[in-house]
Amino acid sequence: MTTTKHAPVAVAADHGGREAARARARALTSLISRNGAVAVLVIVVLFGTLLVPSFGKLDNLRNVALAASFIGIIAAGMTFVIISGGIDLSVGSTYALATIISAMYAPRGSFIAVLYALLAAGLVGLIQGLIIARWRLPAFIVTLAGLTGVRGLVFYITHEGNDHPRIEGRLAFEALGTGSLATIGTPVWIMLAVFGIGWWALNRTPFGQSVQAVGGNQSAAELMGLPVKRTQTIVYVVSGLCAGLSGILTTALSGGGQEARIGDAYELSAIAAVVIGGTLLSGGVGSMVGTLAGVLLLFVIQNLIVQGANLNSYVQQVVSGAFLLVVVILQAVLSRRAGTSDT
Repeated sequence: MTTTKHAPVAVAADHGGREAARARARALTSLISRNGAVAVLVIVVLFGTLLVPSFGKLDNLRNVALAASFIGIIAAGMTFVIISGGIDLSVGSTYALATIISAMYAPRGSFIAVLYALLAAGLVGLIQGLIIARWRLPAFIVTLAGLTGVRGLVFYITHEGNDHPRIEGRLAFEALGTGSLATIGTPVWIMLAVFGIGWWALNRTPFGQSVQAVGGNQSAAELMGLPVKRTQTIVYVVSGLCAGLSGILTTALSGGGQEARIGDAYELSAIAAVVIGGTLLSGGVGSMVGTLAGVLLLFVIQNLIVQGANLNSYVQQVVSGAFLLVVVILQAVLSRRAGTSDT
């Protein structure tokens, strides 16, 4: 009699305890997946400073941050695209287009140079976003076409890459690239501002909620009445504008004279940074803080390879690729343990 009364209670209690433990484990692995890049970045910087004395010098750290800022701005826009369940392979070509256009129109003044470059970059994103959203075509194919098409346009504008427009004289917008605040380059502050705005938009606005809902389950988002097509279009406009802003800053820093091939493989670096930051390629999960940490982590590791081992660029690419592979594998393991799927 007593056995029949207490056995079910014991089993139920034990079952509830196991469920609670699983829930805590899922929460922990989800937290690690989202914020692991920040922790790894701190660890790498600390060990790098201890093991490679030249790495921890302020001038070197400022240079790392400045170099990372251009890819970082592109990656900020890419984060919105990937969280929404898409991909944008055209950002490297769009970056090049904005770089060339801003240099070409610089003689007409800073405002015209910046405006035309942003309009061109935003238009690339708008066209791709409309095609993907309205016609439901795969983002990979559409943006791959954008990658080649926009690069071809850049070569056409520069007469098969033979023209390298430069800024003649001093223009106001050059301060965006060459200026500094508290000894830190202006592009770094602009990158931080972009990530700050991106964090606010993603976490504190209905648009950000729509982006995450569309990436998590597009069909469910449609049933909820969310503006799926509009959201998908806007994220590609945002991505194009971020690539355009990065191109403008490049012209402002260098004074123009860039080759038509500039920005090759920038889309891969941006995607790698987003993935390292914990954003799932399947969409629905991601953070701006994670992406920022992912960008900085990529450039810190590359700098440590140069400062510590003095290895050539090919070895840097191998190490960076291996690191990305490890991160993706860990992310897949963690996402499965957290009850999500990266497929």
